[in-house]
Amino acid sequence: MAEAERITGTPESEPGSGAEPAAGSEGGRPAEGARGAGRGKRRIAALLVVAAIVYLLDLGSKLAVVARLEHHQPVEVIGTLLQFEVIRNRGAAFSIGEALTIFLSIIATVVIVVIFRIARKLYSLPWAIALGLLLGGAFGNLTDRIFRSPGVFQGAVVDFIAPAHFAVFNLADSAIVCGGVLIVLLSFRGLDPDGTVHKN
Repeated sequence: MAEAERITGTPESEPGSGAEPAAGSEGGRPAEGARGAGRGKRRIAALLVVAAIVYLLDLGSKLAVVARLEHHQPVEVIGTLLQFEVIRNRGAAFSIGEALTIFLSIIATVVIVVIFRIARKLYSLPWAIALGLLLGGAFGNLTDRIFRSPGVFQGAVVDFIAPAHFAVFNLADSAIVCGGVLIVLLSFRGLDPDGTVHKN
């Protein structure tokens, strides 16, 4: 039997003979799945880090300008081209829809839930950054709507960045716009949140 196996090239079925599937081969798929899961966790971590940075910068800037600039004359940053002027905005970004405060709060909450659902299958770093910008910005303005006067989900958002001939906005608004633009660019290039690329 051993002679026949030698002639035909058939390996003997002995322990340690190397007949077991190697890691990374067809029998090693669990290792590949573990690598994918680890990459997904890193992308989610990147999303949360970006969101936290945006949120803390937005919250800190609002606290600072309310304490120092509210009820004062605008502060010139670049002459009259860019000023810091505190206003209370009950509408959406750039003072749109001031009569829809509760509705806008609900929209922000839905956006946050959708982002968390997408994050479960997130494997793309650019998408993680884009969603992190949206999440941090949404949380920043939602915090104002919940905790600022006149009441829960009716609070006015603090805006203070006032370019000449343009609406007054804040860092959360900027992050939301940047995140939205990045998502449009990623979609245009065919990159999905799960990291796959498709061509139209």
